[in-house]
Amino acid sequence: MNNDTTPQSELPSTCSLIKASITAVVIAAVLLLTAVIPAEYGIDPTGIGKKLGLTQLNTPSKEISLKEVTPANNSNSPVQASQKDLLHKTLTLTLAPKQGTEVKAIMNKGDQFIFSWKASHNNVSFDMHGDYPNTKDEFTSFWEDKNLQKTSGVFKAPFDGNHGWYWQNDGTETVTIELSVSGFFSSLYMP
Repeated sequence: MNNDTTPQSELPSTCSLIKASITAVVIAAVLLLTAVIPAEYGIDPTGIGKKLGLTQLNTPSKEISLKEVTPANNSNSPVQASQKDLLHKTLTLTLAPKQGTEVKAIMNKGDQFIFSWKASHNNVSFDMHGDYPNTKDEFTSFWEDKNLQKTSGVFKAPFDGNHGWYWQNDGTETVTIELSVSGFFSSLYMP
């Protein structure tokens, strides 16, 4: 048998329950009129919502088009606008032992991309470089390394031209390389 009954003398009276209920309804009504309705619907019957800035929560934000944004014409600015579409390309390359291959992106000075590549073995040498425009076989290397399985980073073209990678499989087994590039470039191709 359960003896957890509260004596009648400790229970709140009907009168105090009615007062507490009326107080709760009045507080809820005041909050509804001064906070909820101004914030949710922009209707402010008391004027308090406007003073508290709650009516602004319901104001639709202005949509900003790219044409309205004018980034600073400053190379130190964190924002650099591009007239090119954002591209994302993924390529899978297979290299037999001692075989090499190249992938290039056509870029203008200042164009950028994020890249990541991963080889199936640790025996890949690579050269990230750029070809100078209007020259034959004239290029500059930005990053050369050996025996790496993967790299990733951000590249910003220092001049107009073709920029990309050359991989060499120095091992005795076939290697697969998966390359992913996202950014602003005209095309990604294998010469």
